[in-house]
Amino acid sequence: MVEGWSYPAEWADLSINDLEIEQRAQLLSDNLNTRDIYSLAVDQILEPRIVRSWKLFESLFEADRIRAEAEENFRGEEFRFYSWLSLDFILRPVSSSATTAGLRTALLGSAWIISITILVAFPIGVGAAIYLEEYASNNWFNNLIELNIRNLAAVPSIIYGMLGLAVFALALRRITSGAIFGMGEPSGRTVISAALTLALLILPVIIIQSQEAIRAVPSSIRDGSYGLGATKWQTVSRQVLPIAFPSILTGIILAMSRAVGETAPLLVVGASTFIGVDPDGPFSKFTVVPIQIYQWTARPEATFSAVAAAAIIVLLIIMILLNGTAIILRNRFRRRLT
Repeated sequence: MVEGWSYPAEWADLSINDLEIEQRAQLLSDNLNTRDIYSLAVDQILEPRIVRSWKLFESLFEADRIRAEAEENFRGEEFRFYSWLSLDFILRPVSSSATTAGLRTALLGSAWIISITILVAFPIGVGAAIYLEEYASNNWFNNLIELNIRNLAAVPSIIYGMLGLAVFALALRRITSGAIFGMGEPSGRTVISAALTLALLILPVIIIQSQEAIRAVPSSIRDGSYGLGATKWQTVSRQVLPIAFPSILTGIILAMSRAVGETAPLLVVGASTFIGVDPDGPFSKFTVVPIQIYQWTARPEATFSAVAAAAIIVLLIIMILLNGTAIILRNRFRRRLT
């Protein structure tokens, strides 16, 4: 059976070819939506192929020349305008055919990984910054910790990938694969291993940005709070953090933007370059948008270069939205404070 699909227990030892037509139809309807079934039919039955394509600017400004060339060299072929970047492209699963290839599986993988990454890195990073700025004494040991954190922010990402492979994918594979909970094979190359690796990658950035934000709060705010009888924690939680929060939030979103575009550490941890099943949890196999782009650009068919270009535009839009969100939220919170 197809990995990741649900099917009756009595079919477990059968191949698809052993099933009756009605059983195959039931299998498809139970595991695929209408869009996926359509893509599968087009890919496996119609088998469309693109014999020649032209770039957007050529299509817009040299349409007559292109039409004449098509009529001369490709008689009998369908000639039409085709946009690689569309809503269907975003919603379709990955495929071995360029005409039906989609980005949904990679987008879901990126969403799962980034969500878990932020859930792990945000409280640890902000908590570490609060301790270092507000509670830690000024001695050589704490200064050494701060120096190492700043050095870790400059470490190449592939080193974090090697660390994630050794710790999360191998040493802790029974936990990160879900095998300890009876949820799968003991292979740690899963969503949660990738997320924990990226959390380590962006953690120094979040700590440094949060420290700078907390340090920028005027000392008079703290002195006034203490003068009114507030405790240390009351001062930090009710006076310092609300003022520093816009800058902290900006740093977190920018760190998240960096994590979205990472490829090397995820390849080392064990991301799949081709996966036909959408990730549905922290113990699933995965791919992400940058790795899917890499896989398409490595394909020998020229049409996959156009598919990769469409995916690059989607990734660029995601990055712009994240950075724009950081600016908007920072300005909004600052206006509230003033």
